[in-house]
Amino acid sequence: MIVNRRPLASEGVRLQFKADEAGMGLLREAASSNYAICQADLLIKNDRQAKVYLGNSLIPHDPHSREPGDQLPEAGYRFDFMLSNPPFGVTWGGKDGYETEARKLVKSRYRAGMPRVNDGALLFLQTMLAKMKQPEKGASRIAIIFNGSPLSNGDCGSGESEIRRWILENDWLDAILMLPDQLFYNTGIYTYIWLLRNDKPASHRGRVMLIDARQQYQKEPRSFGNKRNRISDGHRAWIQERYREGWAEGFVDEQVKCFRREDFAYHKVSVVFWQLDENDRPATVTEPYEKAFTAVNLKKEQEFYDSELTFRVRLKIGETETTRTFTLGPKDNAARQFKALMQDKPQVLAVDWTHRHYVKDDEYIPFGEDIEAFLDREIAKPIIRWQDSPQLGYEILPNKYFYRYQPPKPANELLAEFWRLEKEAETLLEGLAQ
Repeated sequence: MIVNRRPLASEGVRLQFKADEAGMGLLREAASSNYAICQADLLIKNDRQAKVYLGNSLIPHDPHSREPGDQLPEAGYRFDFMLSNPPFGVTWGGKDGYETEARKLVKSRYRAGMPRVNDGALLFLQTMLAKMKQPEKGASRIAIIFNGSPLSNGDCGSGESEIRRWILENDWLDAILMLPDQLFYNTGIYTYIWLLRNDKPASHRGRVMLIDARQQYQKEPRSFGNKRNRISDGHRAWIQERYREGWAEGFVDEQVKCFRREDFAYHKVSVVFWQLDENDRPATVTEPYEKAFTAVNLKKEQEFYDSELTFRVRLKIGETETTRTFTLGPKDNAARQFKALMQDKPQVLAVDWTHRHYVKDDEYIPFGEDIEAFLDREIAKPIIRWQDSPQLGYEILPNKYFYRYQPPKPANELLAEFWRLEKEAETLLEGLAQ
């Protein structure tokens, strides 16, 4: 049975299947006005096969709640085909959201992670993945349209990254289609169709196809809001052909690339390294000492920096204020120097110190690269320490993979253009003067 189920019916629009092909269509719409339009559409067309549910598919259904939830829970419903065009950048948390209700599913449907509360796109996808049939029972296929946020939003270890990791490591992501911009009435942004399945053939396993269809469009005869482009039957045929043929060994096309799922993985490593000046000598910095000024802390600084430290201490002894400066070398006795400084039991007013400058940074290292070799090559400065248990993250950057270098104009052409414009400006000024 083929089922057309969408977490949001998106303004009452849905795919129409012939009755003998579709079997039954189940749709979901959260907005009551759109739900009414969808019901009216089915009534006018006398469509008795499809059924539309009013409710928010991202939260559990409670008959006693003012807001209907998911009336097609995964416990009782699994689908062959699922299609969705969820809204972009919808807030699901905060006072205007439904975070409390959604988090009731954190140990089941959303166990992979929760995205940031200002964009619930990946909640829609997890909802669909939860309703897949097992491969031995027929399997499922999913198509969902997103903006660019779900591809790369979220740092390593964040909810978004963990959801991408869960999808890729389970080998569900089959392909991503990059669409032209200006396809929608309310936004002109670029969008992406994610294709997912849990029954990949052997040629697809462990791989993800990216198709660059950003140039596959024709102009609308007239604009409809932000919608100025359309995808014709010919463009659809082009996309379908690339998807069918692109998996073949040796297939070459600038608009089609296949990646191993590991190609989207990276390690995030926290690194601390010494900074050098423009002459490649150790750089130093003078700044206020913000820790407690104690012998114990001086000893810790001495051990960490293993180089000369200079302290400038402003003291108050009785009614007199004075400033004393002392240097602490790697082999000096920190406790003895501190005791000598404080022998008159002064009040410490302020401390400045000069020490070797170091930088704390996060390095993002492609999965599979030797971390130590990467750090030595890319930082090329003395490393104090680096995180020996790096975090694993996933991101997908289609624009990076399909980037085409556009060489700048030669300098002589730019100079000639400059002089041409200069002469035009002089002519205009002469005309004004007359």
